[in-house]
Amino acid sequence: MNVFENMRTALEGLATNKLRAALTMLGMIIGVAAVVTLLSVGQGVQVTITNQIEAIGSNLLTIIPYQPTGSTQPAQLTDADAAALEDPFNVPAAAAVAPAVQGRLAVSQGSQTIDLTIVGTTAAYAQVRDVKMAGGGFLDANDQANQTLVAVLGWQAYLDLFPDGEYPVGQTIIIEGAHLQVVGVAEAKGGIGLGGNQDESVYIPLSTAQARFFTSRALSGQGVLSAIYVSAANSKDVNAAIQEIGTTLRTTHNLAASAPDNFQVVSQTDVLSAVSQTTGVLTLFLGAIAGISLLVGGIGIMNIMLVSVTERTREVGIRKAVGATRQDILVQFLLEAVVLSFLGGLLGIILGYGGSDLISSLSAQLTTVVSAWIVVLAAGVASLIGLVFGVYPALRAAHLQPIEALRYE
Repeated sequence: MNVFENMRTALEGLATNKLRAALTMLGMIIGVAAVVTLLSVGQGVQVTITNQIEAIGSNLLTIIPYQPTGSTQPAQLTDADAAALEDPFNVPAAAAVAPAVQGRLAVSQGSQTIDLTIVGTTAAYAQVRDVKMAGGGFLDANDQANQTLVAVLGWQAYLDLFPDGEYPVGQTIIIEGAHLQVVGVAEAKGGIGLGGNQDESVYIPLSTAQARFFTSRALSGQGVLSAIYVSAANSKDVNAAIQEIGTTLRTTHNLAASAPDNFQVVSQTDVLSAVSQTTGVLTLFLGAIAGISLLVGGIGIMNIMLVSVTERTREVGIRKAVGATRQDILVQFLLEAVVLSFLGGLLGIILGYGGSDLISSLSAQLTTVVSAWIVVLAAGVASLIGLVFGVYPALRAAHLQPIEALRYE
């Protein structure tokens, strides 16, 4: 018997009990739909976070303090470190350097009081972190030199402090009792990274921040920084900039040749790599959870196929009596199981697409992604489950003795 004849026989067997076949496929449909939906969520999370990180710029380098194991000296970055990095003779591969000190503080405007990230920095921050203005201007050199009481609002900070949509430039906000005039509002960016969400930040001059809010000093008397942001001249200069930064900071920190770095230079590539690993584990975890329902669907197929073999014992006996081989019987029942799971898989993929679109429509922050590999994986796994869980019932049918089968009532 050829494959087409076996397929026709298998489909006729399934058509005989349409309701039972539909209920059997239901388990596979739900399982595949769960796999497609949850994997699309995992993919969507990865793409969303990656896009937000890339929005910051591929040339960005973030320098943060790092406490080496066993070291008793506090790891700090200071104004002197930033000044050394700003010297083009020390770091010629750098296009701009922006020192920053930051922390969460209560910010008030009118009846609104909200905890926001206060970032004390310089005018170069706008270039380094690619800050574009929706209104007004950013900080300038005079603000830094004169400790001016001015502030630039991130987009979300503006929405939180001015919920009625008032024009903010020229208005006054209060940070820990200090009155600062708003001079600009940054466009929505959504980028995340080691510096946090820029949209939820309030930018003030570094000198003002160190004099009024973040007053910690190093033993040298220099102001302590939370981070130093460096923009490489271009993506090809990132590695050169990292080496030059390392050499310069080891010199300013007076580190011996054998001493480990007490600072860390993080590139956007490092951040993306860490995020990819984390979201990859998340996607795998979600897929494993959904895979449990596929296993349940496979067990359901095996159960129904065993029932089908029992019900059709006499049919098997008749087919063997007229010349059907064990292989013919085996292929027939295997095809029935595979067809059940494959059709259930196709319907599950369609349902999974719908579930993925529904999640995207309900979440403004997450766009789910149904990749081609997810569809191929779901369809392939569904067919494989039908094949694996159909083997035992098919073998049982194939090994029925014709005489015993014909006697079966």
